Amino acid sequence: MTPAGLDALRPLPSDAPDPAAEVARITRAAGSSFGPGMAILPRPRREGMWALYAFSRVIDDIADEDWPIATKHELLDAWRGEIAALYAGRPVSVIGRALAGPVERYELPEAEFLLLIEGMQMDADGPVIAPPMAELRRYTRRVAGAVGMLSMRIFGAWRGDVSARFAQALGDALQLTNILRDVEEDAALGRLYLPQEMLARHGIPPRPEEAASHPALPALGAELGALARAEFDAARALVPAHDRLALAPALMMMGVYEAYLNRMAARGFAREALKLSKPSKLLAGVTCILAPAWSRRDV
Repeated sequence: MTPAGLDALRPLPSDAPDPAAEVARITRAAGSSFGPGMAILPRPRREGMWALYAFSRVIDDIADEDWPIATKHELLDAWRGEIAALYAGRPVSVIGRALAGPVERYELPEAEFLLLIEGMQMDADGPVIAPPMAELRRYTRRVAGAVGMLSMRIFGAWRGDVSARFAQALGDALQLTNILRDVEEDAALGRLYLPQEMLARHGIPPRPEEAASHPALPALGAELGALARAEFDAARALVPAHDRLALAPALMMMGVYEAYLNRMAARGFAREALKLSKPSKLLAGVTCILAPAWSRRDV
């Protein structure tokens, strides 16, 4: 197995690297879009986000590997076991040890880690193809919402129900934007996350490669883009209920992904590869942090 699988769960030897340093290395090596948002956090919170990102990355890699489904299930079950050990005070892996401090310090709920694993299992069970909207919502709650629920606590921004609603709305917005941006990339992997109902409405067959090149795809993109926009707006409406400085890492991500959505909309959701430069991402993120809560769009 690779470090994405069994190796990451092996007990730490006496000469193992410092857990905080190792999860920082994993995060930096991945070149994550979350990097700038993490960088503005105080060190203890930044280390908490590194640990959460490393955990998410490892289980996501398991779901994406070209392994038998049974092997993926075994590895994801092993990570469920590591989460149970973590909450019992006995983690054995580098990532589990790195999570121990943040779990206690920020009162991170075990259920959210398990939901995240459940979301990865939805991918591991075979390529997701044209899910019904209800199933897509279930998926985004797990792969994006769970990360948001945990991150809000690590940021120091958690305010109860209003923060849960913010995390879910922003998670949905980010995930839907990802889906729109990555249609062709996902199709090459045999995946199609576009919702079944929208495909039917636009006369697009629920087959990944055909859907990715269908002439009606821009119209579907506009419809799904409007849904993503509504989720960004729902999240934005909840910003004033929070300490804006504590929320800054989330606003950084909001700015970057809304910039992606704006670019796709400006191109009419045409089939073109879309990249934002690092300066463009930084500008979009900082603008979102500094903008008044009622300002929007057009970064």
